[in-house]
Amino acid sequence: MVTKSAAATVSVTTSKVIPLGMSAILGLFIVGFVGFSHLEVVHNAAHDTRHSLAFPCH
Repeated sequence: MVTKSAAATVSVTTSKVIPLGMSAILGLFIVGFVGFSHLEVVHNAAHDTRHSLAFPCH
């Protein structure tokens, strides 16, 4: 019978928190930058995608 120790369980949980947190921060940065950017190049590059996802940009 195989049992997990409390330390192994904690390390697995901690090892998942950091990548998930960094992914969330990156996603918020991308949405915030692209979604609310006033740069015409950025706006035009993502314009059709934003409208197809019903993300307001005007």
